[in-house]
Amino acid sequence: MTHPITPDLAGPLLTSPPPAHPVDEVLALARAHFGLTGQARRLTSERDLNLFLDGPEGRFVVKVTNAAEPAEATDFQTRALRHIASRDPALPVPRVVPALDGCAAVPLPGGHLLRVLSWVEGLPMHQATPSDGLRASLGGMAARLTRALEGFAHPAAAHVLQWDIKQAAGLRPMLPAIADPDLRALATDWIDRFDSAIAPRLPDLPWQVVHADLNPHNVLMDPDDPASVAGVLDFGDMVETPRICDLAVAASYHCDPAAPVLSLAGVIRAWHRILPMTPGEQALILDLAAIRMVTTITLASWRAARYPDNAAYILRNLPASSAGLQALSALPRDLARSRLAAELESQP
Repeated sequence: MTHPITPDLAGPLLTSPPPAHPVDEVLALARAHFGLTGQARRLTSERDLNLFLDGPEGRFVVKVTNAAEPAEATDFQTRALRHIASRDPALPVPRVVPALDGCAAVPLPGGHLLRVLSWVEGLPMHQATPSDGLRASLGGMAARLTRALEGFAHPAAAHVLQWDIKQAAGLRPMLPAIADPDLRALATDWIDRFDSAIAPRLPDLPWQVVHADLNPHNVLMDPDDPASVAGVLDFGDMVETPRICDLAVAASYHCDPAAPVLSLAGVIRAWHRILPMTPGEQALILDLAAIRMVTTITLASWRAARYPDNAAYILRNLPASSAGLQALSALPRDLARSRLAAELESQP
Protein backbone atom coordinates (compact mmCIF):
# COMPACT_ATOMS: atom_id res chain seq x y z
CA MET A 1 0.00 0.00 0.00
CA THR A 2 1.35 3.46 -0.91
CA HIS A 3 0.96 6.26 1.62
CA PRO A 4 0.86 9.92 0.59
CA ILE A 5 3.68 12.13 1.87
CA THR A 6 2.34 15.53 2.88
CA PRO A 7 4.94 18.25 2.13
CA ASP A 8 4.45 20.48 5.15
CA LEU A 9 4.37 17.95 7.99
CA ALA A 10 7.85 18.81 9.26
CA GLY A 11 7.90 22.50 8.40
CA PRO A 12 9.93 24.33 5.76
CA LEU A 13 13.35 23.67 7.25
CA LEU A 14 13.07 19.90 6.78
CA THR A 15 11.28 20.15 3.43
CA SER A 16 13.47 22.75 1.70
CA PRO A 17 16.39 21.43 -0.38
CA PRO A 18 19.89 22.67 0.48
CA PRO A 19 21.25 25.76 -1.35
CA ALA A 20 22.63 25.00 -4.80
CA HIS A 21 25.39 27.59 -5.20
CA PRO A 22 28.36 26.40 -7.32
CA VAL A 23 31.55 25.78 -5.36
CA ASP A 24 33.47 28.43 -7.30
CA GLU A 25 30.83 31.00 -6.41
CA VAL A 26 31.02 30.18 -2.71
CA LEU A 27 34.82 30.35 -2.83
CA ALA A 28 34.65 33.80 -4.39
CA LEU A 29 32.28 34.93 -1.63
CA ALA A 30 34.58 33.52 1.06
CA ARG A 31 37.50 35.40 -0.43
CA ALA A 32 35.56 38.66 -0.78
CA HIS A 33 33.92 38.66 2.67
CA PHE A 34 36.30 36.65 4.87
CA GLY A 35 39.65 36.96 3.08
CA LEU A 36 39.95 33.19 2.85
CA THR A 37 41.35 31.25 -0.09
CA GLY A 38 42.21 27.64 -0.86
CA GLN A 39 40.87 24.37 -2.20
CA ALA A 40 37.31 23.36 -1.36
CA ARG A 41 35.15 20.26 -1.40
CA ARG A 42 31.50 19.74 -0.55
CA LEU A 43 30.47 18.20 2.76
CA THR A 44 27.27 16.20 3.14
CA SER A 45 24.37 18.05 4.72
CA GLU A 46 20.58 17.69 4.89
CA ARG A 47 19.72 21.39 5.02
CA ASP A 48 22.69 23.65 4.26
CA LEU A 49 25.50 23.90 1.70
CA ASN A 50 28.76 23.19 3.53
CA LEU A 51 32.27 23.32 2.09
CA PHE A 52 35.58 22.24 3.58
CA LEU A 53 38.13 24.95 2.77
CA ASP A 54 41.85 24.19 3.06
CA GLY A 55 44.18 27.08 2.35
CA PRO A 56 47.05 29.25 3.55
CA GLU A 57 44.85 30.85 6.21
CA GLY A 58 43.97 27.46 7.70
CA ARG A 59 41.12 24.97 7.53
CA PHE A 60 37.52 26.08 7.74
CA VAL A 61 33.90 25.14 7.09
CA VAL A 62 32.16 27.61 4.80
CA LYS A 63 28.41 27.43 5.32
CA VAL A 64 25.58 28.72 3.14
CA THR A 65 22.47 28.39 5.27
CA ASN A 66 19.13 27.17 4.00
CA ALA A 67 16.94 30.15 3.11
CA ALA A 68 14.16 28.57 5.16
CA GLU A 69 16.21 29.04 8.33
CA PRO A 70 15.27 32.33 10.05
CA ALA A 71 18.14 34.75 10.66
CA GLU A 72 17.52 34.57 14.40
CA ALA A 73 18.18 30.82 14.29
CA THR A 74 21.60 31.46 12.78
CA ASP A 75 22.28 34.10 15.43
CA PHE A 76 21.21 31.53 18.03
CA GLN A 77 23.96 29.18 16.85
CA THR A 78 26.58 31.91 16.71
CA ARG A 79 25.91 33.12 20.23
CA ALA A 80 25.75 29.58 21.60
CA LEU A 81 29.20 28.74 20.18
CA ARG A 82 30.59 31.91 21.73
CA HIS A 83 28.95 31.01 25.06
CA ILE A 84 30.52 27.55 24.98
CA ALA A 85 33.94 29.04 24.20
CA SER A 86 33.66 31.30 27.24
CA ARG A 87 32.42 28.56 29.60
CA ASP A 88 34.70 25.69 28.55
CA PRO A 89 37.44 26.92 26.16
CA ALA A 90 38.95 23.44 25.90
CA LEU A 91 35.81 21.90 24.42
CA PRO A 92 36.61 20.82 20.84
CA VAL A 93 33.76 22.55 19.01
CA PRO A 94 33.83 24.94 16.04
CA ARG A 95 34.73 28.56 16.65
CA VAL A 96 32.94 31.41 14.87
CA VAL A 97 35.18 33.13 12.31
CA PRO A 98 34.17 36.79 11.80
CA ALA A 99 33.94 38.35 8.35
CA LEU A 100 36.26 41.20 7.36
CA ASP A 101 33.67 43.69 8.61
CA GLY A 102 33.46 41.92 11.99
CA CYS A 103 30.02 40.38 11.41
CA ALA A 104 29.40 36.69 12.01
CA ALA A 105 27.20 36.20 8.91
CA VAL A 106 26.92 37.78 5.48
CA PRO A 107 23.45 38.05 3.85
CA LEU A 108 23.25 36.63 0.32
CA PRO A 109 20.60 37.05 -2.38
CA GLY A 110 17.68 34.64 -2.00
CA GLY A 111 17.65 34.74 1.79
CA HIS A 112 20.79 32.65 2.35
CA LEU A 113 23.52 33.56 4.87
CA LEU A 114 27.25 32.96 4.47
CA ARG A 115 29.17 31.92 7.59
CA VAL A 116 32.59 30.49 8.35
CA LEU A 117 33.52 28.22 11.24
CA SER A 118 36.86 26.77 12.26
CA TRP A 119 37.53 23.20 11.16
CA VAL A 120 37.59 20.56 13.92
CA GLU A 121 39.97 17.69 13.21
CA GLY A 122 38.93 14.11 13.80
CA LEU A 123 37.50 10.89 12.45
CA PRO A 124 33.69 10.69 12.18
CA MET A 125 32.39 8.45 14.96
CA HIS A 126 30.37 6.31 12.56
CA GLN A 127 33.70 5.03 11.20
CA ALA A 128 34.95 3.93 14.62
CA THR A 129 34.53 0.46 16.11
CA PRO A 130 32.01 0.45 18.99
CA SER A 131 33.63 -0.04 22.38
CA ASP A 132 33.07 0.61 26.06
CA GLY A 133 35.72 3.31 25.95
CA LEU A 134 34.02 5.01 23.03
CA ARG A 135 30.67 5.10 24.85
CA ALA A 136 32.25 6.44 28.01
CA SER A 137 34.13 9.16 26.15
CA LEU A 138 30.95 10.18 24.35
CA GLY A 139 28.93 10.37 27.55
CA GLY A 140 31.57 12.49 29.22
CA MET A 141 31.88 14.88 26.28
CA ALA A 142 28.09 15.18 25.99
CA ALA A 143 27.84 16.11 29.67
CA ARG A 144 30.61 18.70 29.36
CA LEU A 145 28.88 20.25 26.38
CA THR A 146 25.51 20.40 28.09
CA ARG A 147 27.16 21.88 31.17
CA ALA A 148 28.89 24.51 29.01
CA LEU A 149 25.50 25.54 27.62
CA GLU A 150 23.99 26.05 31.09
CA GLY A 151 22.67 29.56 31.54
CA PHE A 152 22.57 30.34 27.82
CA ALA A 153 19.35 31.95 26.64
CA HIS A 154 18.19 33.24 23.26
CA PRO A 155 14.81 34.23 21.75
CA ALA A 156 15.14 31.46 19.14
CA ALA A 157 15.73 28.72 21.70
CA ALA A 158 12.05 27.82 21.86
CA HIS A 159 11.71 27.18 18.12
CA VAL A 160 9.89 24.05 16.99
CA LEU A 161 12.02 21.37 15.36
CA GLN A 162 10.64 17.91 14.73
CA TRP A 163 13.96 16.28 15.69
CA ASP A 164 13.48 17.61 19.23
CA ILE A 165 12.45 14.67 21.40
CA LYS A 166 9.74 16.64 23.18
CA GLN A 167 8.03 17.12 19.79
CA ALA A 168 7.60 13.37 19.26
CA ALA A 169 3.80 13.60 19.08
CA GLY A 170 4.22 15.47 15.79
CA LEU A 171 5.66 12.32 14.22
CA ARG A 172 2.30 10.57 14.17
CA PRO A 173 1.19 11.75 10.67
CA MET A 174 4.57 10.59 9.27
CA LEU A 175 4.42 7.05 10.63
CA PRO A 176 2.87 5.64 7.42
CA ALA A 177 6.17 6.38 5.65
CA ILE A 178 7.86 3.56 7.61
CA ALA A 179 7.85 0.73 5.06
CA ASP A 180 8.21 -2.23 7.44
CA PRO A 181 4.77 -2.89 9.00
CA ASP A 182 6.17 -4.40 12.20
CA LEU A 183 8.57 -1.51 12.70
CA ARG A 184 5.77 0.95 11.94
CA ALA A 185 3.55 -0.70 14.56
CA LEU A 186 6.36 -0.58 17.12
CA ALA A 187 6.99 3.10 16.44
CA THR A 188 3.27 3.79 16.78
CA ASP A 189 3.21 2.04 20.16
CA TRP A 190 6.06 4.25 21.36
CA ILE A 191 4.32 7.44 20.20
CA ASP A 192 1.22 6.30 22.09
CA ARG A 193 3.38 5.76 25.18
CA PHE A 194 5.00 9.15 24.71
CA ASP A 195 1.63 10.89 24.65
CA SER A 196 0.25 9.07 27.67
CA ALA A 197 3.20 8.45 29.99
CA ILE A 198 6.30 10.41 28.92
CA ALA A 199 5.26 13.87 27.72
CA PRO A 200 3.26 14.68 30.90
CA ARG A 201 6.44 14.18 32.99
CA LEU A 202 8.78 16.34 30.91
CA PRO A 203 7.82 19.72 32.46
CA ASP A 204 9.15 18.53 35.84
CA LEU A 205 12.68 17.88 34.51
CA PRO A 206 15.57 20.39 34.34
CA TRP A 207 15.43 22.31 31.05
CA GLN A 208 18.05 24.25 29.10
CA VAL A 209 19.47 24.79 25.62
CA VAL A 210 21.18 21.62 24.34
CA HIS A 211 22.98 20.49 21.19
CA ALA A 212 20.20 17.95 20.49
CA ASP A 213 21.91 16.07 17.66
CA LEU A 214 24.89 14.12 18.97
CA ASN A 215 24.62 11.46 16.28
CA PRO A 216 27.70 9.56 15.02
CA HIS A 217 28.09 11.89 12.02
CA ASN A 218 28.33 14.95 14.30
CA VAL A 219 30.87 13.53 16.75
CA LEU A 220 34.56 13.13 15.88
CA MET A 221 37.07 10.63 17.25
CA ASP A 222 40.82 10.99 17.73
CA PRO A 223 42.39 9.11 14.75
CA ASP A 224 45.17 7.88 17.06
CA ASP A 225 42.73 6.80 19.77
CA PRO A 226 39.37 5.69 18.33
CA ALA A 227 37.94 5.37 21.84
CA SER A 228 38.41 9.10 22.53
CA VAL A 229 36.03 11.83 21.35
CA ALA A 230 37.94 14.63 19.61
CA GLY A 231 35.18 17.02 18.60
CA VAL A 232 31.51 17.88 18.21
CA LEU A 233 30.01 19.44 15.09
CA ASP A 234 26.73 20.84 13.74
CA PHE A 235 24.84 23.01 16.20
CA GLY A 236 21.93 23.51 13.81
CA ASP A 237 19.43 21.49 15.89
CA MET A 238 19.97 23.25 19.21
CA VAL A 239 16.80 23.83 21.17
CA GLU A 240 15.58 24.46 24.70
CA THR A 241 14.26 21.15 25.96
CA PRO A 242 14.71 18.82 28.96
CA ARG A 243 18.49 18.65 29.27
CA ILE A 244 18.41 14.87 29.56
CA CYS A 245 17.24 14.75 25.93
CA ASP A 246 20.83 15.51 24.89
CA LEU A 247 21.97 12.34 26.65
CA ALA A 248 19.07 10.40 25.15
CA VAL A 249 20.10 11.45 21.65
CA ALA A 250 23.77 10.59 22.18
CA ALA A 251 23.04 7.21 23.76
CA SER A 252 20.39 6.18 21.23
CA TYR A 253 22.95 5.58 18.48
CA HIS A 254 25.01 3.24 20.67
CA CYS A 255 22.44 0.62 21.57
CA ASP A 256 23.91 -2.84 21.00
CA PRO A 257 20.95 -5.13 20.22
CA ALA A 258 22.73 -7.98 22.00
CA ALA A 259 22.90 -5.98 25.26
CA PRO A 260 20.69 -2.90 24.92
CA VAL A 261 20.69 -1.65 28.52
CA LEU A 262 24.35 -2.43 29.17
CA SER A 263 25.46 -0.60 26.03
CA LEU A 264 23.24 2.42 26.69
CA ALA A 265 24.50 2.47 30.27
CA GLY A 266 28.04 2.96 29.01
CA VAL A 267 27.07 6.40 27.70
CA ILE A 268 24.63 7.21 30.51
CA ARG A 269 27.05 6.30 33.32
CA ALA A 270 29.78 8.63 32.00
CA TRP A 271 27.28 11.51 31.73
CA HIS A 272 25.98 10.80 35.25
CA ARG A 273 29.49 11.20 36.69
CA ILE A 274 29.66 14.79 35.42
CA LEU A 275 25.99 15.83 35.47
CA PRO A 276 24.23 13.61 38.02
CA MET A 277 20.72 12.79 36.86
CA THR A 278 17.72 13.67 38.96
CA PRO A 279 15.42 10.75 39.90
CA GLY A 280 12.97 11.96 37.25
CA GLU A 281 15.65 12.01 34.57
CA GLN A 282 16.90 8.56 35.52
CA ALA A 283 13.37 7.16 35.35
CA LEU A 284 12.86 8.47 31.80
CA ILE A 285 16.27 8.23 30.13
CA LEU A 286 15.73 4.82 28.51
CA ASP A 287 12.29 5.80 27.25
CA LEU A 288 13.66 9.04 25.82
CA ALA A 289 16.47 7.14 24.08
CA ALA A 290 13.82 4.89 22.52
CA ILE A 291 11.82 7.93 21.41
CA ARG A 292 14.91 9.31 19.69
CA MET A 293 15.24 6.02 17.83
CA VAL A 294 11.60 6.34 16.78
CA THR A 295 12.29 9.91 15.64
CA THR A 296 15.27 8.81 13.58
CA ILE A 297 13.34 5.96 11.96
CA THR A 298 10.26 8.04 11.20
CA LEU A 299 11.91 11.19 9.89
CA ALA A 300 14.47 9.25 7.87
CA SER A 301 11.73 7.16 6.23
CA TRP A 302 9.60 10.23 5.55
CA ARG A 303 12.43 12.35 4.14
CA ALA A 304 13.90 9.54 2.03
CA ALA A 305 10.53 9.19 0.29
CA ARG A 306 10.60 12.91 -0.48
CA TYR A 307 14.25 13.06 -1.59
CA PRO A 308 15.16 9.70 -3.17
CA ASP A 309 18.35 11.11 -4.69
CA ASN A 310 19.65 11.79 -1.17
CA ALA A 311 18.11 8.69 0.40
CA ALA A 312 21.42 6.96 1.17
CA TYR A 313 22.54 9.88 3.33
CA ILE A 314 19.15 10.39 4.94
CA LEU A 315 18.80 6.69 5.83
CA ARG A 316 22.34 6.31 7.16
CA ASN A 317 21.26 5.86 10.82
CA LEU A 318 18.06 3.89 10.20
CA PRO A 319 19.40 0.29 10.47
CA ALA A 320 21.09 0.87 13.84
CA SER A 321 18.10 2.74 15.24
CA SER A 322 15.71 0.04 14.08
CA ALA A 323 17.75 -2.78 15.63
CA GLY A 324 18.25 -0.83 18.86
CA LEU A 325 14.57 0.04 19.20
CA GLN A 326 13.48 -3.55 18.67
CA ALA A 327 15.96 -4.87 21.24
CA LEU A 328 15.16 -2.27 23.87
CA SER A 329 11.42 -2.69 23.33
CA ALA A 330 11.67 -6.43 23.94
CA LEU A 331 12.60 -5.79 27.59
CA PRO A 332 9.89 -5.04 30.15
CA ARG A 333 10.18 -1.37 31.19
CA ASP A 334 10.65 -2.11 34.90
CA LEU A 335 13.35 -4.68 34.18
CA ALA A 336 15.22 -2.28 31.88
CA ARG A 337 15.11 0.50 34.49
CA SER A 338 16.28 -1.79 37.29
CA ARG A 339 19.21 -3.00 35.17
CA LEU A 340 20.18 0.60 34.42
CA ALA A 341 19.94 1.54 38.10
CA ALA A 342 22.23 -1.38 38.96
CA GLU A 343 24.76 -0.22 36.38
CA LEU A 344 24.73 3.33 37.75
CA GLU A 345 25.10 2.14 41.34
CA SER A 346 28.07 -0.03 40.41
CA GLN A 347 30.04 2.80 38.81
CA PRO A 348 33.27 3.80 40.55
